[in-house]
Amino acid sequence: MATGRGAAILPYAWNDATAAEFASQQSAELALKRGLGRYSLSPASYLEAPSDLRCVLPSPNGAVVVLRAAQTTSAVLAGCLRNAGAIAAAAGRLGATVNVCPAGERWRDGTLRPALEDFVAAGAILSQLQGSKSPEAEAAIAAFERWRNDLSRCLAESGSGREMLGRGHAVDIEIAAAYDVSGHVPLLHGNAFRTAAA
Repeated sequence: MATGRGAAILPYAWNDATAAEFASQQSAELALKRGLGRYSLSPASYLEAPSDLRCVLPSPNGAVVVLRAAQTTSAVLAGCLRNAGAIAAAAGRLGATVNVCPAGERWRDGTLRPALEDFVAAGAILSQLQGSKSPEAEAAIAAFERWRNDLSRCLAESGSGREMLGRGHAVDIEIAAAYDVSGHVPLLHGNAFRTAAA
């Protein structure tokens, strides 16, 4: 949502006091927990984001995946259901080998929390990539195909979705479940994701 409006998103691995210091060093706004600041992990908070926004987005799982991938790969893209086709097309142009990583979440104790919504979105991207696929990729594609025509229900009834609905955040599910509605391709440039048209 944010990069599609021209904003720059800086992934940050720690959601602690160092995040504010990093945001200050980067002349960026810090995304906070929902309700505590203008921007958060909620996609709805970026619906009206200005094109010159620079926002540090702490994400103890997603940002770790991104920052580690940036050390060993030539390009890191950020994909979801909304831009699955654009991401697949861009990834296909960038290289013969593509890794799609559904980042998941973390439980409060720091352990991995698999996220169905990330797995299904990975399948949406993988389904549009050419070439041979691993068994894991085929499983993600199968999950996407199962829910392709009912993505809103899939997300709403998942563990994360039930949690979001319980907190009154149905709009985030609606935004996240929109399939192939964006041609924007967030590409990591240095330490920030910026978009390029597909």
